[in-house]
Amino acid sequence: MKNEIDYSLIPEHMRDGIRLYLEHGLMPGSFLRFVLENNLVEAVTHADRINRTHLVEWAKFLYNEMPLDSWGSKEIVEAWSKKGGSNKFENSECLEEK
Repeated sequence: MKNEIDYSLIPEHMRDGIRLYLEHGLMPGSFLRFVLENNLVEAVTHADRINRTHLVEWAKFLYNEMPLDSWGSKEIVEAWSKKGGSNKFENSECLEEK
């Protein structure tokens, strides 16, 4: 798993949710869960206006930044969540006090 994830590819308001999923396996909300499950129809249906316009960036983010065993199907997402994500990341920005 890569140590540095480029979160700049995705909308800012989604970065904490994806970090918490990656690092701790916390199941995200419906849109992000459907993105991770590779379920385009449901992702579009549940997307807010901003995410709907960034679906190509989401695809690039999944392909280029996400560990292969963290996305792709409902079963993979559930397994990643069940194992608690990957705590290999240090200095989690989303968990730091602001």
